[in-house]
Amino acid sequence: MSEGTRSVRQPDHHWIRVGTCDQIPPRQGRAVAIGDRELAIFNLGDRFFATDNRCPHKGGPLCDGIVTGVSAVCPLHAWKINLADGRVERPQSAEHCVATYAVRVDDGVIAVSVPL
Repeated sequence: MSEGTRSVRQPDHHWIRVGTCDQIPPRQGRAVAIGDRELAIFNLGDRFFATDNRCPHKGGPLCDGIVTGVSAVCPLHAWKINLADGRVERPQSAEHCVATYAVRVDDGVIAVSVPL
C-alpha cells in the first residue's frame, strides 16, 4: 500500500495518501511505511484509525492483531491497545502508549496526517 503515496503539505504536518479503503478488509489492519515510520492502518467498518505499528511491550506488529471494538490485541503477548487514543488497556498501564495519527478518507482514498 505504500507505493504511490503522495503528500500534501500543511502547516505542521503532511497528509500522506496510503491506499484505498478496499485494500483493508473490515475489522483488520495493514502495515504502511511512511518515511522511517511504520504505521498500522485499521478499518473498523465505519471509520479508519492509524497508530504506530509496534506494540510498546515487545514490538509486536499491531497490524496483525485481532480488532475488537475500538482496540487491537497484539498477536505476540495479547496487549490490548485502544486505537483512538493509543493507550494500553490490557494490562492496565499509565506509562505505556502507542502514537496515533489523524486519518481522513476522500473518495475512497485513505490519508494519514504525520508530523513534519
